[in-house]
Amino acid sequence: MDQFLKQSPTEKKLNNNSKTLIENETLLLIVDVQQKLINNIKGSQLLIFNIKKLIDTCNLLNVNIAITEQNPLKLGMTLESILNDNEYPKFEKMEFSCSENKNFLNYIKKNNFKNIIVCGIESHICILQTSIDLLRKGYNILIPRDAIGSRNEIDNDTAFLRLILSGAVASTTESLICELCKTSNRKEFREVSKILKNSFSN
Repeated sequence: MDQFLKQSPTEKKLNNNSKTLIENETLLLIVDVQQKLINNIKGSQLLIFNIKKLIDTCNLLNVNIAITEQNPLKLGMTLESILNDNEYPKFEKMEFSCSENKNFLNYIKKNNFKNIIVCGIESHICILQTSIDLLRKGYNILIPRDAIGSRNEIDNDTAFLRLILSGAVASTTESLICELCKTSNRKEFREVSKILKNSFSN
């Protein structure tokens, strides 16, 4: 049994995914949160709320943020409530996977990101294909369960299951915020604490 455990691929996967996040090695990737896509997403307001909490935390802790837009000429730009007058690196695409965008690949290589927090829509299409492709390229992919969405619940749930089985790390918005912050001793914690205490209401 001990010999089996030492050779277990599951154990190896857990070891690879058990490292806590380091700010300058981490990217928050916001996928396709565009007006014509978000309107039909189940639980869209809570999804936007949680993505904004991640954005606020990343801005506070100097964690890099990038956004993608799927065919913006037809589907519109990223929601203004997400951007909030901030300018982030933006990558337009026609392919569902962001990894088909050479400018995006050059960006993450240039900045030497190791961890990519992937949030946005839709879970079973662009989130799924992007994450699996980036996992194949050796990146550590973290999925906040409450910050991804699809039009149909079954698509969302099935995509999340496949992502985890493929090697992505399951997480939540609050968990990732605390993982990035790491300690209540740091100067930013008071503001991080306010972000955590901000509750969603319809």
